[in-house]
Amino acid sequence: MQSPVPSREWCLFLDVDGTLLELADTPSAVAVDRELKDLLARVALTLDGALALVSGRGIGAMDRLFAPLRLPAAGLHGLERRTASGTVHGAQAPDVRLDGARAGLTAFVDTHPGTLLEDKGATLAVHFRLAPGFEEAARRAVEAAVGTVPGYHVQEGKMVLEIKPQAVTKATAVDAFMREPPFKGRTPVFVGDDLTDRDGLRLAESMGGISIAVGDRVEGQWRLEGPTEVRRWLTSVAALG
Repeated sequence: MQSPVPSREWCLFLDVDGTLLELADTPSAVAVDRELKDLLARVALTLDGALALVSGRGIGAMDRLFAPLRLPAAGLHGLERRTASGTVHGAQAPDVRLDGARAGLTAFVDTHPGTLLEDKGATLAVHFRLAPGFEEAARRAVEAAVGTVPGYHVQEGKMVLEIKPQAVTKATAVDAFMREPPFKGRTPVFVGDDLTDRDGLRLAESMGGISIAVGDRVEGQWRLEGPTEVRRWLTSVAALG
């Protein structure tokens, strides 16, 4: 395990699933324990509020998981964002442009047991963790669906394929945070575990910050083995307070 020496001059951008939390068979099967909530609250206090969750989950879903903690957050891979002051930007309603893709993918999961369609309103994710034998069929279905939605692309994750706007990424969300207090002027540290985090990791590096990969699916300047090690490292950050 390798990680950088913590600093109170940092601002943290943390992925959720696979980084803070162990992956589960389905998105609804995860839970956040009180110890993690308390730890994140302490870290945020240490960094004067400069901590944001940056996830493929929607902001509402993150709020339910981490309640009563309510942090700055970017949801749906950056498509929606809540600032430190509480202002929400971006998607807050189902995208009707996805209706055709939504119908097609609903029909797909209905005929492929074990696959799951996660309808996030503004993005659509097909999970095949419980049915890995349907991976190629899922890829074909998702590629066909995204072809009906101009400006969207397929974002690949661990046993999941998601249709989302191509121009919006976790990097665009981090860039916006870095223009605002309390993040502005600090050193960005991005922590993530999956292909969806690559843009955020690279942006942190380009801004003179730090990239920390969790596991071995993506590359970072530093590496932590998994969520347990991430918690230990966050504890060292909280200890600065």
